[in-house]
Amino acid sequence: MSKHVKSSPHLFRLINRAWIVFTLGLIALSFGILAPLQEAADFSRAPNPAKSGWFLLWIQELVSYSKYLIYPVLGVTIGFLFLPWLAPPENGRASWFTGDQRLINAVTAILVGAMIALTIIAAFFRGENWALIWR
Repeated sequence: MSKHVKSSPHLFRLINRAWIVFTLGLIALSFGILAPLQEAADFSRAPNPAKSGWFLLWIQELVSYSKYLIYPVLGVTIGFLFLPWLAPPENGRASWFTGDQRLINAVTAILVGAMIALTIIAAFFRGENWALIWR
């Protein structure tokens, strides 16, 4: 079995052209379709509760329980940064969900599930003064 992947320069040229057309089209659309921004910030009237972007809400929800819960988030982030070097593949071939990495896959799935759950709680179940809406 050959260790090289056969490819054609014509395919890469086609992909490059498609990428350029897509990027130029997206730039053209950005001039015509305005972003749905809110009015300018008024520092005398802050919204209650003041929420961060949806992609950071899970961290805001987590630190609302304790300010020290940011440290496990930083630890997991550092762990994920070093994950490619912590569990090297045995055979060098790429494969999805190999049997020897079940623990890593399970921990990752649990962490992503927790992030999604915390984001949903923070986005939809937090009211005034960051209290839960059913309290």
